[in-house]
Amino acid sequence: MKLSEIKQLLDNEFKARNSILELCYEKPDPLFIAQRYQDESIALICALFAYGNAHQIIRFLESLEFDLLDESEERIRKRLASHYYRFQKSEDVIAIFIALKRLRDRESLENIFYQGYQKENNLLDGLWALIQAIRASYPHESYGYNFLVGKTPEKRSAAGTYKRYLMYLRWMVRKDSLDMGLWSKVAKKDLLMPLDTHSFTVSRKIGLLQRKSCDMKASIELTERLRTFDPNDPIKYDFALYRLGQEKLL
Repeated sequence: MKLSEIKQLLDNEFKARNSILELCYEKPDPLFIAQRYQDESIALICALFAYGNAHQIIRFLESLEFDLLDESEERIRKRLASHYYRFQKSEDVIAIFIALKRLRDRESLENIFYQGYQKENNLLDGLWALIQAIRASYPHESYGYNFLVGKTPEKRSAAGTYKRYLMYLRWMVRKDSLDMGLWSKVAKKDLLMPLDTHSFTVSRKIGLLQRKSCDMKASIELTERLRTFDPNDPIKYDFALYRLGQEKLL
């Protein structure tokens, strides 16, 4: 496909998908749950558990009592003692709730992110600051928790996709019929493409992406290509690319 044809395809898909009707039980997406609460901490929990079967993600998120983020740590431990999801045991679910409770009691996630981001308007610096703050607020080590929360890479060039975090940042920074736009300090032009299997495969198939590895370098490459379509809002095409792959429309 020519670049002009790709742009037309994605522009059409963006317009068609930019509707709250895209978020429903028939088309499960973790944003469907996050939208109900309009809260940065709840949205982050929804994003971090966004892996695996979409219907199972929704069922798990609906089983959580998000008001526990404003309750005592003792109550969090008691109420979440039987909750688990795939790689995460109950102690991992408890850990992320307590970590975010402690952070929200003293600082917003946006301000924590901004402390890293503001130096060079670099999204990854903000992301590393956020991950480090989460891990420091409630030190906990396990395979499930490390998978859920992630760690900062020793070298930026060795970073994975951080797909769930980049998706979360899209929700927080962009504002339209889907994304919530709860943050005001980060520019949407600086967002990076959240790459999952669907968006990676579709992007390679239509010629937007040459890199064969689904990693941060691929995310940056795809973002740069999408900036030629819309330099001020390149990630607006994320949901369209995802749905094109998920619904097997190409």
